[in-house]
Amino acid sequence: MSKIALITGITGQDGSYLADYLLQKGYTVWGMKRRSSSFNTSRIDALFANDRQEGNPKFHYFYGDLTDASNIIKYIQEIQPDEIYNLAAMSHVKVSFDTPEYTGNADGLGTLRILEAVRILGLTQKTRIYQASTSELYGLVQEVPQTEQTPFYPRSPYGVAKLYGYWITVNYREAYNMFACNGILFNHESPVRGETFVTRKITRAVANISLGFQGVLSLGNLDAKRDWGHAKDYVEAMYLMLQQDKPEDFVIATGRTTAIRDFVRMAFHEVGIMLDFTGKGADEKGIIAGIDRDLFESQTGLEPDHLNIGQELIQVDPFYFRPTEVNLLIGDATKAKTKLGWQPQHTLEEMVSEMVQSDVELVKRNHHLKNGGFLIHNKVEDLM
Repeated sequence: MSKIALITGITGQDGSYLADYLLQKGYTVWGMKRRSSSFNTSRIDALFANDRQEGNPKFHYFYGDLTDASNIIKYIQEIQPDEIYNLAAMSHVKVSFDTPEYTGNADGLGTLRILEAVRILGLTQKTRIYQASTSELYGLVQEVPQTEQTPFYPRSPYGVAKLYGYWITVNYREAYNMFACNGILFNHESPVRGETFVTRKITRAVANISLGFQGVLSLGNLDAKRDWGHAKDYVEAMYLMLQQDKPEDFVIATGRTTAIRDFVRMAFHEVGIMLDFTGKGADEKGIIAGIDRDLFESQTGLEPDHLNIGQELIQVDPFYFRPTEVNLLIGDATKAKTKLGWQPQHTLEEMVSEMVQSDVELVKRNHHLKNGGFLIHNKVEDLM
């Protein structure tokens, strides 16, 4: 009999990568997704279609929400999962300031509802639980780099809600002898990252600007530094945590930190656009310092005639500033490397290149723009 995994947040970046990973290992996978009036399954549609073609379906999903305890209890009882990966959350830090109550309900109490469902259903010895914690727990960092022993100091409703999720997971592990663990994952990205997250916003803008569909990219704090890894590497760590003899909490990170400003530079360099930054704070701007025409043409299939040296491409908009900022995150994953045997397989440069190339092709498809074609818009507009 194959193992059964239940993944909340199945339609998200991590959920889709984890589902693919577990299916390849022979798991039967059940995913929980929120009901939406628009299609939101694009990341898992191919998995679902391929699974059905093989004639022995192992990939299923159901409608649910972390705020609905009866729904959670019902499906855990029916599915009887060997492993639960709680990846669902209101995960946008900036938006959590606008929706603090919902964020606390879903991200904090939602974790409790899963733990309590496993307890009252008598599955504490059968079901192993992975809780998606976050580097945002560290917030106003108390030491550099951050480890499993670093004190937490969250700086957003999202971070505070996740702090409750972290400690209630520890509490249920110790109180009820449950196999429940926290993965304190630092930022992890991919070509299917949500478009409102800063990394994907940047790579989509690189594609739009280079192909002539956008003029300026507006960003917030360019000085913020993050430890960015690839989501494919991080879902493997989730799996490894639930295969251990005893449950423990692990930091998953690359140990390298990069400023958003430098991420922007790297992304634009992928299409041959070199940037210089001038000014400070809200007056900082990113302008074109040079263009590698051969690289630009090889990546986009176009000539960069709509771009000029000195042209402003990046502007800072205070709208994107957070009431309380997290300025520096860098993780130490020594424990995960030692006990789990985990090692990241993708570099930051490889990830940025993959994301930019993917978004260039996506924009081309969306606008039916082929190599050697022409710009559809004469007037470049800011679409972000």
